[in-house]
Amino acid sequence: MLRLWSVMVASTVRNPRRSLLTVGSVAISLCLLSVLAAAYRSLFFEPESAPAEALRLVTHHRVSITQPMPLSFLPKIRSLPGVRDSMIWQWFGGTYKDARDPRNFFARFAVEPDRFFRIRPEVELAGDQNAAFQNTRSSCIVGKTLAARFQWKIGDRITLPGDIFPVTLELTLVGVYSNPNEDTNLYFHYEYLRQLLIAAGQSRGADTVGVFLTSVNRAGDVDAIAAAIDKQFEDSPAPTKSESERTWQLSFVSFLGNLKLFLLAISGALTFTILLVSGNTISMSVRERTREVGILKTLGFRRETILVMFVGEAVLMSIAGGITGLLLGTVLAAVVSHSDAAFATLRLAITADVAGFVIVVAALIGALSSVIPARHAAQTQILDALRYSG
Repeated sequence: MLRLWSVMVASTVRNPRRSLLTVGSVAISLCLLSVLAAAYRSLFFEPESAPAEALRLVTHHRVSITQPMPLSFLPKIRSLPGVRDSMIWQWFGGTYKDARDPRNFFARFAVEPDRFFRIRPEVELAGDQNAAFQNTRSSCIVGKTLAARFQWKIGDRITLPGDIFPVTLELTLVGVYSNPNEDTNLYFHYEYLRQLLIAAGQSRGADTVGVFLTSVNRAGDVDAIAAAIDKQFEDSPAPTKSESERTWQLSFVSFLGNLKLFLLAISGALTFTILLVSGNTISMSVRERTREVGILKTLGFRRETILVMFVGEAVLMSIAGGITGLLLGTVLAAVVSHSDAAFATLRLAITADVAGFVIVVAALIGALSSVIPARHAAQTQILDALRYSG
């Protein structure tokens, strides 16, 4: 068996150019497949990134997230059994510098600073910066990645003209937070926004909010508490829909359509394409070695041995392409995760299960693309094989 493996390895490097092109074509396709698999895992199978995320749920208007809810809902949510705390989570929108430049886009949320760090404990902020954020109504904090992008520093003034709200925020940066899962947002006082709306004669808008973010005592209670919240307001003018934070995040992905089917379709197309390319290459390689098959049979090699040898060579090349594709995919996933692209918020990573999946696919591509030509070669008679001239 060891001698057979040595023969297979030697055969794969017999034609270096063809072998490199075959490995390269498999590697490029499986690089893309590994990134797609990592995105699929991140979107639909990855657990909550932080323990506190599993304890949070989001409440918004049942009709649409653009429809506001009364502020009076908040104390009622806080009074429910099992609720640890709840706060306002208001999307501001607005523009920064040139709105036509997508690099100037980032999320801006109005929050309640005294509750923010209790509900989102994974957000870390230095003590003096936290105190400044708590005590200065027109202050804001930003993630370290966002601060680095605009080269902001403590004390800078940030002006955000509103588009959803008819006010302009004049904010002072007092802190730069860190968060292993998200550090590209800006947070400011909801009360500052509310007072600006009242001064602008928008008292109705000052008494409504888009989203409530709630933390519960136990992860197992999330669904029950979500149902209790919605039941409490089902007969109100603003019926609610409460869901886990993870489900809330995936709801934005659904705006793109059936993304699950889209990713599966692209992955299937990639696999089928590389199967055709690999099958064509291996068929040519086996056909060129027809005389070699006759010699091997003359030396006593059985049909089964020849079949295993040809299939094994194809599987070895495909696995080599799969490993190379995983290395390229790791680099590509890191580039996407650290870019400003739309999917940069995905936690793309080539994990062990993704790597295992890609290697299995690579092995199957090698086996399926070679089994038919290898079987045909193994069944060729000795005289027919020796008479073959190409």
